Amino acid sequence: MRKFEMIVPCHFGTEAMLKKEIINLGYKVSQVEDGRVTFFGDEEGVARANIFLRTGERVLIKVASFFATTYEQLFDQTKEIPWESYIPQDGKFWVAKAASIKSKLFSPSDIQSIMKKAMVESMKKVYGISWFQEDKESYPLRVFIKNDMVTIGLDTTGESLHKRGYRKLVSKAPIAENLAAALLMLTPWNRDRILVDPFCGSGTIPIEAALMSANIAPGMNRSFRAITWTNLIGELHWKRALDEAKERIVWPDKTDIQAFDSDYNVVKAARENAKLAGVDKLIHFQQRPIRELNHPKKYGFIVTNPPYGERLEEKQELLGLYKELGEGLRRLDSWSAYIITAFDEAEKYIGKKAVKNRKIYNGMIKTYFYQFPGPKPPTKRERHGQKDEKK
Repeated sequence: MRKFEMIVPCHFGTEAMLKKEIINLGYKVSQVEDGRVTFFGDEEGVARANIFLRTGERVLIKVASFFATTYEQLFDQTKEIPWESYIPQDGKFWVAKAASIKSKLFSPSDIQSIMKKAMVESMKKVYGISWFQEDKESYPLRVFIKNDMVTIGLDTTGESLHKRGYRKLVSKAPIAENLAAALLMLTPWNRDRILVDPFCGSGTIPIEAALMSANIAPGMNRSFRAITWTNLIGELHWKRALDEAKERIVWPDKTDIQAFDSDYNVVKAARENAKLAGVDKLIHFQQRPIRELNHPKKYGFIVTNPPYGERLEEKQELLGLYKELGEGLRRLDSWSAYIITAFDEAEKYIGKKAVKNRKIYNGMIKTYFYQFPGPKPPTKRERHGQKDEKK
C-alpha cells in the first residue's frame, strides 16, 4: 500500500485539537506548525482523514518541499518533481492557491503561473506530448512558502472540510463547523452533561455537539475531490472508511443539548439544519431571549458564539446583550461557560474575569475564547456520602 505524508490546515489556535484527532485515528504526527498539522498515512488514511477529522480544513498529500529564493529556482525544482506519480496524462492540474510568508517569492499569481509551466514541461517529457487536454479528473495543488521554504500539497478534499453538507440555511455571522467542533473539544463537556447555546444562530455548535455525542463522522454525507482519483486511491479505501464510520455510530440513550435564540426565524433555520444533519431529535430548539437564560439543573455547560457588534450602531445593543449574558451566568453559578467573541470588552460587560483566554482566528478575525469553568459535579461516592449524612 502506498504511503503518504499528509498536511491538514486548520484554524490558528486549534492545532492541538487536530493533532489529538489524528493520533486517535492511529496515525503518527510528524510536525505541528501554526495553522497546520502533518502526519504519515496510507491510501486508506487519506479517506479516513477526510471522513473523520472534525477540526481540519482539508487533507493535502505532500508532494515536495524545497528551498527557493528566485523564480528560476522555483521553476527548476518544480520541474524535477515526478508529477506522473500523481497526475495522469488527461488530468486537469493547476495551483489553486499560493501563500507566502517572510519569503522572497511573494506574488501568488507569479508563483502559480511559473509552477504550472514547470509542471507542463516536466510531464511533456514523460508522456511524450506537447499539449494536455486536461479534460478528466481535477488535481488542484496548494503551495505554502514560509522563510523561503516551498511546500506543495495535492488537495484531496475539494470543498473545505467544514462544509459538512447540513448547513443550508445560514444566519448572520455563522461560526465555521470545524471551529465549533474544536471549541467543544477545548472544553470538558461530554454527552452526559447539559449543553446550552443561548445564541445558537445557524445551530452549528449544538449540531456539532450532537454529531459528537452520537459519534457521527462529519464527512459521512458529502463527497471529496479524491474519490475519483483511482490512479492514487482506490474506491475500496473510501468504501472501507465509510463502512467504518457507519459502524462507529452510537446513538445516546439521552442527551440534553439545548439551542436558544431570540429570533424565531433563526431558530426555525437552525432546526432545519439539524434535520439535514440527522440529529434534530438530539437537540431541543427554542425561541428565548438571553435575559431568560436559566436552567433548573446544575453543572451544565454554556458554549456559545454571541454577536460581535462589528457595526457602530450595534454597539449599544451589544453591551446590553453581554450584560444580560453575565446576569445569566450569575444565576447559573454552578455552570461552566465557554464564549468565543471578537468583542474585546466581553469580560467587562459580562462582569466576570475569565480563568483562561485563548486567541483563535475565525478566518481572518481574531477572536477570544473566554473560559469560565465551574465547579465539578460531585462523584457518586460524594453524593452517597451526602445522603448518608442527611440520614
